[in-house]
Amino acid sequence: LLITSPHARARILSRDAAGARALPGVRAVLFAEDIPGSREIGPITHDEPLLAGDEVFAQGQAVALIVGEDYAACRAAAARVEVRYQPLPALLDIRAAVAAGSFLTEPHVIARGDVRSALAAAPVRVAAELSSGGQRHFYLETQAALALPREDGVHLIASTQHPTEIQRMVAAVLGLGQHAVSCEVPRLGGGFGGKESQATQPACLAALAALHTGRPVKIRLDRDTDMRSTGGRHPFWSRYEAGFSEDGELLAFAVQLYSDGGWSADLSGPIMDRALFHLDNAYYIPALRFEGRACRTNLPSNTAFRGFGGPQGILVVEDAISRFAERCGRDPAAIRARNFYGDPPRDRTPYGFPITDSRLQRIYRELLASSDYRSRRAAIDEYNAQSRFTKRGIGFQPVKFGISFTASLLNQAGALVLVFADGTVQLSHGGTEMGQGLHTKMRAVCADALGLPAERVRVMHTATDKVPNTSATAASSGSDLNGQAIRDACEQLRARMAPVAARILGLPEQTPVRFAGGRVTAPDGASLSFAELARACWASQVSLAASGFYRTPGIGYDRATGRGRPFFYYAYGASVVEVAISVLTGESRVLRADILHDVGDSLVPSIDRGQVEGAFVQGLGWLTTEEVIFDGEGRLLTHGPSTYKIPSAGDAPIDFRVALLDRAAQPEVIGGSKAVGEPPFMLAIAAVSALRHAIGAARGGGEVTLGLPATCEAILRALG
Repeated sequence: LLITSPHARARILSRDAAGARALPGVRAVLFAEDIPGSREIGPITHDEPLLAGDEVFAQGQAVALIVGEDYAACRAAAARVEVRYQPLPALLDIRAAVAAGSFLTEPHVIARGDVRSALAAAPVRVAAELSSGGQRHFYLETQAALALPREDGVHLIASTQHPTEIQRMVAAVLGLGQHAVSCEVPRLGGGFGGKESQATQPACLAALAALHTGRPVKIRLDRDTDMRSTGGRHPFWSRYEAGFSEDGELLAFAVQLYSDGGWSADLSGPIMDRALFHLDNAYYIPALRFEGRACRTNLPSNTAFRGFGGPQGILVVEDAISRFAERCGRDPAAIRARNFYGDPPRDRTPYGFPITDSRLQRIYRELLASSDYRSRRAAIDEYNAQSRFTKRGIGFQPVKFGISFTASLLNQAGALVLVFADGTVQLSHGGTEMGQGLHTKMRAVCADALGLPAERVRVMHTATDKVPNTSATAASSGSDLNGQAIRDACEQLRARMAPVAARILGLPEQTPVRFAGGRVTAPDGASLSFAELARACWASQVSLAASGFYRTPGIGYDRATGRGRPFFYYAYGASVVEVAISVLTGESRVLRADILHDVGDSLVPSIDRGQVEGAFVQGLGWLTTEEVIFDGEGRLLTHGPSTYKIPSAGDAPIDFRVALLDRAAQPEVIGGSKAVGEPPFMLAIAAVSALRHAIGAARGGGEVTLGLPATCEAILRALG
């Protein structure tokens, strides 16, 4: 059980656990001084005390760990732990942090052309501020870890997206080498980014407790503690100026982005980077200047969340386009299409890399036709003219999302494939399964590469003693990276096994053979089963174990110049969303959503369709119902399902139509597929456009200012 800070910022004056330690069933009460190795953890900058020492920087920050025989003993001990604090002034929002000069990162600037001159010359200028709120991961399984002491180290079973990070940090905290720590991940009950870096603390605490007690220790946070002590999606505040031609071409765009990183760095720097990389979204902008900086506040540290800053960046350019269209009485969908990336010179991203594979125009044409957008928009305008108390709106949203870790060194993966003498296979890879179907896809890749039925392949638990030095399962790259590593291992195995097959079939060893349908077949049609070949390879003393590896080629970005190639490719998609609102209550409902999304040549279409649906609904939650609220003391008020409203099944679109783009194989990616986990999240922004359309109809036209999330209260405020 954790003892956490009740203050947003305070000096720790004293701590006393004598009474707690004397209680029956209590095995240990641990403070910062009980840590034998490093007292700080963190994914990039090690600036997070595992247990607070002299000062606390946020409510919910861990101060002590109680280890007991059962939860009741821990709760009884918690009442006996005495900690005295001296409260200190705290910063509780982005604007206060900016005013105080409290930052976690240095400015990151991406620029092109003379943006000031271009803005001054633009016929239409739009200037505004935009705030986007936080979001909680609300994974079904809260943060949890089990530490098992071993004769020569410790073994962790953890709910994490990044087993290597846990191995590394546990070793540092215990003062051990990484070889003394192993981490295993059977599967996790949801992650969404929340278990990329923030699963490390419970794992380190469990390992620390196991070291002190010599016994297995399990930590599982209850829902309230989990939500109070962990972070979520970064709230953003932006100020921008946009210049347009009279026909809607975006000529210039100047943006200042600020994010609320919370009390420690966590992943705030890379998240801000990705937000900057996606400020252009699907649009070519001749002159621009983007600047971003993460702020330090006295709130729980925010972290990775599906989209990793991309949604917050995309919202800004979409707000500018919507305001222009509303001011000029134009259809926002047409303005968006007017600005799509195209042929040179309209193919260069803000960071100088050319867009050579854009599918935006094709998706736009096909989706507007299949959704019947234009006639429905006209019908909605007629409906709004006659309906007094309800209004409808329709919106179109395109997405261009970069795929790769923005830190290029993370774009690597490993795999271990073992073939047994009976022809069955065990597959280990570096990715974690969290409900997104990664193991199913990787099993399919392995089975296809060896020409086997899927049931002959077993996917093993992800573990650092099988595949070392892995990257997190994040950035939508799990299939791309691990799939290529698995294929590499399987190609090695086929290369070793093929000469044995040829020899058995009475052919020269260099004769090519085909692995398919559970058999190995020569050009003349002669064949043997894969199981027969496996036994023969074992008898011939041929290794049937292979370690595969993959690194994404050509990735690199120069932060100093704001130029480079941060992504290997882009995923594209678009949505059309229709909503209805009550002008009396501000309630809204998504009536219909049409989505056309680019997943390349899908490895498993049913999984990809589910990812599109889930990402879209989660995006709807962020934009319409999920409101993270702190009080004036930095205390989280929305810390459970009674106060924090994730979307339910009833919030999904009544009419939900999802299609995957056909004839869309992507070269140089496993199976011609594309990443799908994060890109569809941004498609929910179409709901914001639709709500603006409905609100504008109620107001009689003109520019709309809609706060996010667009709750009932926010819609009422926008209605005036």
